[in-house]
Amino acid sequence: MSGVTKSVDVAVPIRTAYDQWTQFEDFPEFMEGVEEVRQVSDTMTHWKVEIGGVNREFDAKITEQLPDERVAWTSTDGTRQAGVVTFHRLDENHTRVTAQMEFEPHGVAEKAGEKLGMVDRRISGDLNRFKEFIERRGTESGAWRGTVARPQP
Repeated sequence: MSGVTKSVDVAVPIRTAYDQWTQFEDFPEFMEGVEEVRQVSDTMTHWKVEIGGVNREFDAKITEQLPDERVAWTSTDGTRQAGVVTFHRLDENHTRVTAQMEFEPHGVAEKAGEKLGMVDRRISGDLNRFKEFIERRGTESGAWRGTVARPQP
């Protein structure tokens, strides 16, 4: 598995940044290659993505969610990936959003793209587009403030 960690500082309060991030169906607005995300239940999402000209679908499970702190997930089928997005209060009106992802590239094109830093650039771009999206809106489009407890080993 390969991994990447990227951060962006957004000029909104932590609650606004976190609440917007819980609106998974809005992800196509700022995530490159994400065509659709459907919230199937409080803890399950279904994704349709295009990566390097290849269309994929997969399900992901929210494995941990703590309001204003973190959202963690793992894929349950298809492309193997897992990650966590954390939210750090910088001051009353600024938040650092950090995304950590692990993934398993498939095929020659994805492996080459990963080696050339394309995944790093895509995650950075997605976070920067999230920054533009939430700062332009100034408020979240919705919120889910529920908690999903971390699985116990």
